[in-house]
Parts: sequence; structure tokens; C-alpha cells
Amino acid sequence: MTSVKKKNALQKPLSRWGWFFLGPVLVAFIIGFVWPFIQGIYLSMCKFRLIKDAKFIGFDNYVAVFEDENFLRSFWYTALFAIVSLVLINVLAFMVAYVLTQGIKGSNLFRTVFFMPNLIGGIVLGYIWSMIFDGILSQYGTSILQNSTWGFWGLIILICWQQIGYMMIIYIAGLQAVPEDMLEAAKIDGARSDQTLFKVIIPNVMPSITICTFLSLTNGFKLFDQNLALTGGFPYIIQPDGSSIHTTEMMALNIYQTFYSSGSRSPGVAQAKAVIFFLLVAALGLAQLAFTRRKEVRQ
Repeated sequence: MTSVKKKNALQKPLSRWGWFFLGPVLVAFIIGFVWPFIQGIYLSMCKFRLIKDAKFIGFDNYVAVFEDENFLRSFWYTALFAIVSLVLINVLAFMVAYVLTQGIKGSNLFRTVFFMPNLIGGIVLGYIWSMIFDGILSQYGTSILQNSTWGFWGLIILICWQQIGYMMIIYIAGLQAVPEDMLEAAKIDGARSDQTLFKVIIPNVMPSITICTFLSLTNGFKLFDQNLALTGGFPYIIQPDGSSIHTTEMMALNIYQTFYSSGSRSPGVAQAKAVIFFLLVAALGLAQLAFTRRKEVRQ
């Protein structure tokens, strides 16, 4: 009985101290995320230029979103970009990580070199690669701003160059955590290197694959600053009615440009796009996490 009382006495101050440290974080989370998110949902159903003048109009902004050809095009463009970048980033990052965990000389130096592009901001990277691509393509009489195909692959190269090193670090951590006894057992059983890779190593690295897939998928959909700096949505296709189709514009850039366009309903429509964008990325991310976690090996 005495020990139970002592235990309860110890739990009370710990509980108070827990709330003391958790309280400011919870308040900051509500102020910085929950309240702006709720307000954003409300503003997506309003017509406004300033928040204080917001006028509720129901779901008219959402109707306008699905009538916007640029937004629908940017969705498919972003989806294609996210899929291609997801595959390339993860395959290349895993290959680099696998090579650098084989005990080669200078592996630490190579890890540092591959990781360094991730330290450079997206806007800066966009302008650097814009100059590189223009220098190359000018020899063929074209520019990355004049060809949507070059714009797409330019963005792919940029994002791969930036993120492969970061994903590589996560894969290295996963590869180093593969149990040695499993690798020894596979070697004793006469398994080939490819069999060991696909039957032993990759199943044990699935937690790292889950993390890297989630990050590359969501980053692919949320890409903004690199898109703004490298192509800015160019080239444009002018329609007969005078409107323009932005051929290399991704969803985040489309939302940004909609918000700052001249229409009186533009901020509300942009906010509706942002809500749809959030729901889409959240749904895809959660679905991917649920799928890949089922593939993880329980040790």
C-alpha cells in the first residue's frame, strides 16, 4: 500500500510538469496551424480581397476551380511529375546508398558530396539550373522556356539532383540496420547477390523505403519554388478567347498565381484550390503509408 501511494505521489508532479512543457507547444500548434486551417476553409467559401471584408458565397469558388482549365492541367502535370520523380529519386538514391555501404574508399566524402545539393534553397537551385539549361539549349536554338518537354525534364533533373542525396542518407541508415545474421545465412545457403538484394536486403529496408517514398511523393506534389524559378509555367499557349494555358505550371504555382491575379474572386478561388490541394496530398500520403507499411518486415 505504501509503495502504491509513493507511486501516485510521484506521478502527480510528473503530470503537472508534462502539461507545463506541452502547453506552450499545443498553444503554438493551435495558433500556427489549426486556426489558420479552419479560417482557410471558411475563406474558401467567401469572396474577398481583404479578410475583414470576406463575404460568404457557398461553394461557388469550388465550382470555379473545376472550371479552370489551367488548374486541371496543372493537376495532371503535377501527378506525372510526382510519379516520375518518385521512381527516379528512390531508385537512384537506393543504388547510390547500396554502393556506398559496400566499403569502398572515400565513401564518407561521396556521401557529403551527394548530400550537399539538399542544403541549397529551391529558388537558388532553380536559377542555377536555368542558366545551365539555357547555356546548353541555346546551342540548339531553343530554351527551356520555349519547350514544355524540356521544361518538364529540367524540373525532373533539378529535383533529382537536390533530393537524391537526402534520400540516400535514409537508405544508408536502413541498409546498415539489416541484420548481419540474415546476410550470413543467405551467403551460406548459396544465394546470389541479386537474390540476397531482393529477398533479404530490400524487405528489411522497407521502413526506409516507406519514409523516402512518402517524402518524395509529397515533395513532388508540393513543388513550388523550383517551378517558379526554373520555368514560371512557361511556355504559354494562347487560346482563341485570349486566355493562356501554362504548360509547365504545377499545382502550387497555379494556386499562387491565381491568388495574385486581378479577378475580384481570385483569392477565394485560390483558397478553394489550396483546400483541395491539401486534401489530395494528405489522401495520397496516407494511402501510400498504409500500402508500404504492410510490406515492412517485422523483426
